[in-house]
Amino acid sequence: MNRNEGIVNSINGPVVKGLNMGSFKVNEMVTVGTQKLIGEVVSLDGDIATVQVYEETEGLKAGEKIYSTGSPLSVTLGPGMIGNIFDGIQRPLNKIQNMSQDFIPEGIGLLTLDEEKKWDVTITVKPGDKLKPGEVYATVQETQRILHKLLVPINVSGTVKEVKPNGQYTINDTVVVLTKDNTELLNLTLSTKWPVRKARPINRRIPIYKPLITGQRVIDSFYPIAKGGTVGLPGGFGTGKTVTQHQLAKWCDADIIVYIGCGERGNEMTDVLEEFPKLIDPRTNRPLMERTILIANTSNMPVAAREASIYTGITMAEYFRDMGYDVAIMADSTSRWAEALREISGRLEQMPAEEGYPAYLPSRLAEFYERAGCVKTLNDDEATITIIGAVSPPGGDFSEPVTENTKRFVSAFLGLDKKLAYARHYPAINYLTSYSGYVDMLSEWYEENVAPDMLELRHKMIVLLQEEEKLNEIVQLVGEDVLPNDQALVLETARIIKKGFLQQNAMHAEDTYVVLKKQYLMLKVIDTFYEEALACVKIGIPISVIRGESVIQDILKIKYEIPNDKLELLDELMNKIVDVYSSLRLKYE
Repeated sequence: MNRNEGIVNSINGPVVKGLNMGSFKVNEMVTVGTQKLIGEVVSLDGDIATVQVYEETEGLKAGEKIYSTGSPLSVTLGPGMIGNIFDGIQRPLNKIQNMSQDFIPEGIGLLTLDEEKKWDVTITVKPGDKLKPGEVYATVQETQRILHKLLVPINVSGTVKEVKPNGQYTINDTVVVLTKDNTELLNLTLSTKWPVRKARPINRRIPIYKPLITGQRVIDSFYPIAKGGTVGLPGGFGTGKTVTQHQLAKWCDADIIVYIGCGERGNEMTDVLEEFPKLIDPRTNRPLMERTILIANTSNMPVAAREASIYTGITMAEYFRDMGYDVAIMADSTSRWAEALREISGRLEQMPAEEGYPAYLPSRLAEFYERAGCVKTLNDDEATITIIGAVSPPGGDFSEPVTENTKRFVSAFLGLDKKLAYARHYPAINYLTSYSGYVDMLSEWYEENVAPDMLELRHKMIVLLQEEEKLNEIVQLVGEDVLPNDQALVLETARIIKKGFLQQNAMHAEDTYVVLKKQYLMLKVIDTFYEEALACVKIGIPISVIRGESVIQDILKIKYEIPNDKLELLDELMNKIVDVYSSLRLKYE
């Protein structure tokens, strides 16, 4: 019997036991049965192997063959990834739709990038050049914004012996030939393969120092995300995780977005797939898809492919990072990925840990988030990967294992609150329980690029919100009227911060994205109001009189009425606040 062919012995959903598989390797990709279903060897015990199948196993029978491919589960990296929509194991859904209108058929094989499309290639090396891993040997202008740099694969180096002329080539055409020690010839094409579970190498990690600008005030001003950072975005059903991620994908200043729809409901992913191609990139006025890769793995797709989808996404992100780009990954949601892990581990008969999840859940989450970072690439470019992972805790319970473990491995935690969501306060990021570990790292950047007192102002506003939370407990017991004027002013200022600053309307042309300078000046306006009103309170002016001034309405309308390019109006408003409350003090003195 052929040692590279196993025999299907038992089938349990996506888990298949095979005999005669002693020559196979763990993590090797295999094809199973007459339909050649794609699978991966997850464990070996002598001649018996356990295979995780990435497609539906309906119709598979005991006795069918399992064939070796000799390589681990890998993705093809090359031109054609940007703007494409893939399933969890990098099969293009547009191509599959042409083959089967409604469902992904079994046994279609590991389709990858379009092998027939020709790309305009510019060769950047000449005969005699010495190349080492990570160096650029050719470029393709994949979209108007993204120059696709073709990099010498890892473990490949040599002297350029032959180069093809600039022109049109497919991803499998050889464009550069290297020679090693004048004997071995190495062909460089437009594509390369990489195993998804293995991180791509870098030169070195460098300290995080710049923020990922999102235009969302509660994030940029209160809980900043760093380029190269990790973010947990937990929230119960209906709290706005997906909309928040869409806003981040559209407005953040990353060069490339990788959006992984991991186990979400089909109708929700349909919205993403229909909406994203229509979105316009505000920086170029071109389609947003020209810098986006979508990975769609809905809850009714095979569970094993869902488990692989986040590795597929992060490997693609690392490939573009190696070109020197800033990449942002949106994983929506890691809870569904963890559920897939739980289901597979149950079928593999592994010992369950907390709430049925496998004991290795924390290490798998850590492996994923550790692939983020701010790095120097092999070509000595500076580049980043930022991971924003949504978490969907059942019933909004943040003490469940996926949320708790995510909290251990991320440095920014933007907790979405169902009370805020039900009160129509969006984004529903809880401004008291959320945190960012990047504030100190980014302090120098904020001081130099926004204002020296930006973070002091942020701290002052958070303290006011915390005081308001304590005062609310008293108000609920005895009512607001018994509070002294200075405490009533804290309540009023906190109301203005929440309504005029933290609430943001994604559907409003002026409010959907706010530049950092305007965010700072909005906080400055609120601070000016607080200080001027406090001076009034100190000389005995009733809070009702302070509240009665129409200038408060002007503060609440800033976000809608003052555009990002007319910030001088905010200076005028600050002067108006000073004049109004100075006049008020003169009346009472």
